[in-house]
Amino acid sequence: MEIERGTPRYIVNIGCLALPQPFEGSLLGEPVKIKKNLWLEIKNGRISRIGHEGEPEPPGVEANNVFDAYSMLATPGLIDSHTHPVFLNFRQSEFVRRCRGETYQQIAAAGGGILSSIRGVREANEEMLSALIFNRLEGFLEFGVTAIEAKSGYGLSLADELKSLRSLKKAALDHPIEVSPTLLAAHVIPPEFRDNPDGYVDLVCNSIIPQAVEEKLANAVDVFLDDSAFNPKQTRRIFKVAKEAGLDLRLHADQFSVGKGAEIAAEFGALTVDHMDYTDENGIEALAKSGVTVVLLPGAVFFLGLEHYAPARMMIEKGCKVALATDFNPGSSPTQSLPLMMSLACIKMGMTPQEALWAATMGGAYATKRQDELGSLMPGYQADICLWNAEDVEYLSYAYGSVRPEVVFKRGEVVSIFQ
Repeated sequence: MEIERGTPRYIVNIGCLALPQPFEGSLLGEPVKIKKNLWLEIKNGRISRIGHEGEPEPPGVEANNVFDAYSMLATPGLIDSHTHPVFLNFRQSEFVRRCRGETYQQIAAAGGGILSSIRGVREANEEMLSALIFNRLEGFLEFGVTAIEAKSGYGLSLADELKSLRSLKKAALDHPIEVSPTLLAAHVIPPEFRDNPDGYVDLVCNSIIPQAVEEKLANAVDVFLDDSAFNPKQTRRIFKVAKEAGLDLRLHADQFSVGKGAEIAAEFGALTVDHMDYTDENGIEALAKSGVTVVLLPGAVFFLGLEHYAPARMMIEKGCKVALATDFNPGSSPTQSLPLMMSLACIKMGMTPQEALWAATMGGAYATKRQDELGSLMPGYQADICLWNAEDVEYLSYAYGSVRPEVVFKRGEVVSIFQ
């Protein structure tokens, strides 16, 4: 059924409606309110009213402006708040090497890993990258994702980082998924600066960030804080320049060992700090106090064959605001299934199904500064809706690896039907 934007619409016969709640200091309790047997009214792409099926028929209902949900579960569209979709080729050959015993770090040291993806992006033109990104946006949509955060980070030169961001912008213009672009020029030190890492930081601060801001290509800057990437001093310098330029701050940290990720994120008031697999109790308490959103990425831990998942249970009990994301990328997490991340969060990180759904919806909204209009289905929120063939929200995390929505709405319009 075609849905006309701007025309009042009704989704009726909703069996179960999930309403993630705004964060108020804790996810403990009931972060997602559940309501049964409802209908939704949509005006101008937003939820205007929630009604019970026992109420009188909503005014203005006609056969051609009603969508029957057939008693399915309705949730907000999922929000994937950490992705790397700008690359040329997948890296399955490295997966084979890891299956034979090599580690991710060993492969990277031998010229593979991120360096392999750098070569691909530098060889590709903007049109080629844009077409690939568009196809990957289609892949996210199939799993119920209606908004993503998307990073550059495989160009690592002025020309190639800008090319990456431009191709991302071009693909997003033609696709219903909303894209929040992030400049990840500080991903790793590129080969040509191997002996002069501070020289590359100069390039990032003096050229790449200013040009990306001038062309309005990014909402945020991200830095990979790690022994193999950027140190705390370099990270602080990049953050200072980015903050002065008006960009939000994001941070890859504590992925392989305890570092200063929580400290630096809190110090600068970062929007997010991501991975945090090894963050200790002191760091968690600092993050809870600062209000930084912690983006958890269990897919990377799983795919790299590691065992040290982020301490999500402790984070939630200490009062952290958490999001779940796929970390979609060609090397360490080549999946676009956010529902699978929800399953891993429950099985490996001690989250409940309600907490996992909150983290994949409202948590993602906080991680992209859209919490006032995305991530829930309360009146006033954007009508980004997934209908699932499920009786309750628990099923989404329970049926691991096999869950996809039957129908996806974006701003009240059907944009995907699973067949």
